[in-house]
Amino acid sequence: MDKKVKRNIKGLNGEVVIPSDKSISHRAVMFSTLASGTSIIKNFSRGKDPHSSLDVFRTLGVDTEFLDETTVKINSSGMLRAPQRPLDCGNSGTTMRLVSGILAGQNFNSELTGDESLSKRPMKRIITPLELMGAKIEADNFHAPLKIYGQQLHGINYNSPLASAQVKSCILLAGLFAEGKTSVTEPFISRDHTERMLKFMGADITVDNTTVTIEKSILQPKNIEICGDISSAAYFIAAGLIVPDSKIILKNVGLNPTRAGILEVTQKMGGNIKILDKKIVSGEEVGDIEIQTSELNACEICGDIIPRLIDELPVIAVMATQAQGDTIVKDAKDLRNKESDRITTIVNELKKLGADIEELEDGFVIHGKTQLKGGCEVETYHDHRLAMSMYVAGLVCQKEILIKNFEWVNISFPEFEEYFYNLGGHS
Repeated sequence: MDKKVKRNIKGLNGEVVIPSDKSISHRAVMFSTLASGTSIIKNFSRGKDPHSSLDVFRTLGVDTEFLDETTVKINSSGMLRAPQRPLDCGNSGTTMRLVSGILAGQNFNSELTGDESLSKRPMKRIITPLELMGAKIEADNFHAPLKIYGQQLHGINYNSPLASAQVKSCILLAGLFAEGKTSVTEPFISRDHTERMLKFMGADITVDNTTVTIEKSILQPKNIEICGDISSAAYFIAAGLIVPDSKIILKNVGLNPTRAGILEVTQKMGGNIKILDKKIVSGEEVGDIEIQTSELNACEICGDIIPRLIDELPVIAVMATQAQGDTIVKDAKDLRNKESDRITTIVNELKKLGADIEELEDGFVIHGKTQLKGGCEVETYHDHRLAMSMYVAGLVCQKEILIKNFEWVNISFPEFEEYFYNLGGHS
């Protein structure tokens, strides 16, 4: 499906209830299936990726039932069953990497597959530590499909070369089934949804700065209410700041400090943004965000903030085209290992629109402020975040743009277009 987007001259105004956090939805399903009893997950994501996780655990013998469109009931014995077919992770790297940690310590064999895009993503980063724990995994040059032969695992102290919540979570989940203690130390703190939810469900887990330690644990079933996804909110934050005459309130947004880097960046750039009604829900900080059109200034984005906004960098690049000065993004080389090479793709597509942007090995430099011209086609590269970022860019282009294969937004945010339309965007 191709999508035409034209300049918004009336402003974006109103409220949006941000849809469920994808990262937390994945973990809610996985951890609930490892707990013996009944768990209720409220506000489960409608995105395809978390549903890939749900389908994987159904294939592993877990009883799941939707009570309504976004409420999932999970009945589990806490034990998984040997699958009778390969486990299809779809486009979801989170599913493949985290489930690998769970399956490595089971008493059966399994195979994880994915779509063409997922099959190109690097899995050495999880295979290496899992094998150090005693896992046996076969892969084609460290890419999917992954054949996992269940083994008795032992704990390790792992110094991760990169700050990655998926790598950290994979090792911690393997540690749930391993003898002894398992520790992961990162160069920077990555998103900590796994640690929070495991603790909420009774795991023997401790955090000491950038080191997380877990021991074999029995999880307790819980009722989990999932907050809104700040990565989904990012597109409305960016659009609200750069589309003239806009004022948006985003409801029920997750404000976890390990995910809220975009809020720090927008405030650093001079964005008019306020946090309202902050509270704790199921172990996570939640609140409302008010955004108004702002005159933005460039800034440098690097170092320990990168893991806290890695998924938001494509739309931050769009925002930076409308900021005065040179915005520099570096230390973000892992962007090249996402659904697309997000450094090259965002640079190429913004250049088509008229942005003054140059590629770095580990990021990019944007020279602003630039009036984006548009009047062209842009590609999505099978990447949902690039598709949504191009939509936001289209709202400030002088001429209409055409986004190719826009349907990839359904991976994480099927309601995306509808929500923008309700704010006064274009359908």
